[in-house]
Amino acid sequence: MNFEVSIRPDEGSYRGGKFLFSFQVSPIYPHEAPKVKCKTKVYHPNIDLEGNVCLNILREDWKPVLNINTIVYGLYHLFMEPNHEDPLNHDAAAVLRDDPKRFHYNVRKAIAS
Repeated sequence: MNFEVSIRPDEGSYRGGKFLFSFQVSPIYPHEAPKVKCKTKVYHPNIDLEGNVCLNILREDWKPVLNINTIVYGLYHLFMEPNHEDPLNHDAAAVLRDDPKRFHYNVRKAIAS
């Protein structure tokens, strides 16, 4: 099963943005985590330029008791609290870590374009 989910943060640096994610759900779900990609180009430490998402429940922390709602909440949380400690986009992570105001400016500029 394949579908898309749109995340629209209502606060924080990513407020007002719209981010589209594709989900590929395996026939053996829930014993295997869905494959999730961000289809929207985004300046984010936990999402790389190919749309790969660094969310622990999509990898080693997946358990069959988790569900799609848990993943959507996790994706939303990535926009509320980006994590510079486990990055896919190392440049964005370094800016977030070293200069949070510049990071916020870069995010707002990227969303506006």
